[in-house]
Amino acid sequence: MLEIRENHRMISFDVKDLYVNIPIDENRNLIKTKLLQNNNIQITYQMFSLLKLILSQSYFMFQQKIYQPLQGISMGSPISSLIAEIFLQHYEDANIKQLLALKNIALYVRYVDDILVIYDTTKINLHTINIYIYKQNTQ
Repeated sequence: MLEIRENHRMISFDVKDLYVNIPIDENRNLIKTKLLQNNNIQITYQMFSLLKLILSQSYFMFQQKIYQPLQGISMGSPISSLIAEIFLQHYEDANIKQLLALKNIALYVRYVDDILVIYDTTKINLHTINIYIYKQNTQ
C-alpha cells in the first residue's frame, strides 16, 4: 500500500505523438531479440518476416487521399498498440527501473502513453525525473 506523505509530489507525463515516434528499425530489432530468446530460429524468422511486411505496409487516408507515413507506425493498425507497448516496456526497463530500484520514486504507473509519477522531494527532484523520463529522446 502506498502511503502519501507531505513531501510527496505528483506529476503526469504524456508521450507526445506516440505512434509516429516509435523507431521502427530499433523496435524490429528489439522484437527479433525477444523472439530469439523464446522461440526457435525458424519460428523467429517467419514471425520477423511477417512483422517486417506488416510494418512496411503502413497506410492511412486523409481527405480521400492515401498516404504512407515516413516514420513510426499507423495509429489505426491492429498491431500498432502491441508494437508501441513492446517499445514502451523496453524503454521503461532501460530507463525507469533504476528510479524504482533506488526507491527514489514512490509510484510509477503508465496507461498506454499517459504516465503518473509520485516522488519524494527529499530523495529526488523534478529535474532528475525529467532526465530519466526523456533520456531516450536526448540520446
